[in-house]
Amino acid sequence: MHIHILGICGTFMGSLAQLAKQQGHHVTGSDAGVYPPMSDQLKKVGISFFDSFKPDQLVPRPDLVIVGNALSRGNPCVEAMLDRNLDYVSGPEWLGSNILANRHVIAVSGTHGKTTTASMLVAIWCRAVLEPGYLIGGVPIKNETSAVMGGGQYFVVEADEYDCAFFDKRSKFIHYRSNTLVINNIEFDHADIFPDLAAIETQFHHLLRTLPGNVDIIYPDNDEVIQSLIDRGCWSRTHSYSGEGCNWQYQLIKENMSSFEVRHSYGPNSISSGCVNWDQFGLHNVRNAMSAIIAAHQVGVSVEDSCAALSDFSGVMRRMQIIFQKNKFTLYDDFAHHPTAIATTLGGLRARVGGAKIITVIEPGSATMRRGVHGKTLASSLQDSDQVFWYMNNEVLWDATELMSLADINFQVFYELEDLIKSCISVATTDVHMVIMSNTGFQGLQKRLLTQLSS
Repeated sequence: MHIHILGICGTFMGSLAQLAKQQGHHVTGSDAGVYPPMSDQLKKVGISFFDSFKPDQLVPRPDLVIVGNALSRGNPCVEAMLDRNLDYVSGPEWLGSNILANRHVIAVSGTHGKTTTASMLVAIWCRAVLEPGYLIGGVPIKNETSAVMGGGQYFVVEADEYDCAFFDKRSKFIHYRSNTLVINNIEFDHADIFPDLAAIETQFHHLLRTLPGNVDIIYPDNDEVIQSLIDRGCWSRTHSYSGEGCNWQYQLIKENMSSFEVRHSYGPNSISSGCVNWDQFGLHNVRNAMSAIIAAHQVGVSVEDSCAALSDFSGVMRRMQIIFQKNKFTLYDDFAHHPTAIATTLGGLRARVGGAKIITVIEPGSATMRRGVHGKTLASSLQDSDQVFWYMNNEVLWDATELMSLADINFQVFYELEDLIKSCISVATTDVHMVIMSNTGFQGLQKRLLTQLSS
């Protein structure tokens, strides 16, 4: 079957393309704003794609068009698809029907931490020789790909609440029919499709209403929004952690979060435990790990084995990935694009590096960030930075200078990439940790910095 994918270079659609290719389909696609790592992955597996949406790419006629959620009416390929009466479907629906059917689906949801938690689960499953399939919104450093069919019963999928397509406004996770559901957290995001947090909660409520009683739902005990969601209506088994009375707990061994103990009480005087010693940092990653360990435990992986797997976990590309180190200067590439994610990431780095200088280079790339929805929260999320470089593209609808006047942080605002690069190079000195934060390609900033720093 010839499958053509519109929006193929998005993290979800690109991963979907790889799964379709692994199933034996002839896969092509198209997108605008193509950038690594997904473009590199597609080229590596022999999937060709167009850097445009010209209708002639639909000739010869594909058997099926899978439409990404970034595509809308008025797009030339969408209009040609409809005019020519081509068969089409959303990505999540195709995934649910063609890949996830008859698999044990472990779905990882929430505003933050989905990619990392899903990658941790893959690491645990691989160590347990369970041959998992997976589709996640990033690339685990050791696995080097974002999607694998796998040969076992289990399939790990990153399950976000974003809508499916212009013709299906339900959240993606509705299509996955989860057997195990992780909910890491719920906050307001995706301001381009959700008017408020309540609308997001409603989508999660719709999800819970579809899950059978034998599904396991895993979540942190201290998240009031999730607890409100559970109280609103839940018919499945629940497993919470870290709160008073929870039978799943973690205890920090080192304050920088590089070592912690996991304890599971499952009866009178019955406790299993294990220790994680790793290179990841931040309390958010400890909590991501707890979700992964509990999810794995539901299908028979011991706490000890999960902890051993996570102690060897190398992380995910673009999640505080170290891309350059020299003369005690370290450059990180990170995907954070929400105040909570920014704050927890920088807080974890501060706990790890102590008094060393942290410079944050940030681009408001997401729809929510460009609209300035988070306001004062965004300024305070940067408090662990010693200096902030803002890159403001033409789509940003607010003033970074006005925003940062609310925070006691040294900052500069840039409107030209060349000026930003010069400033980054000028401060790349000893005992400096520079974090690039963006959920876009940042106009190739990372590669251009690497070229100059390596020369």
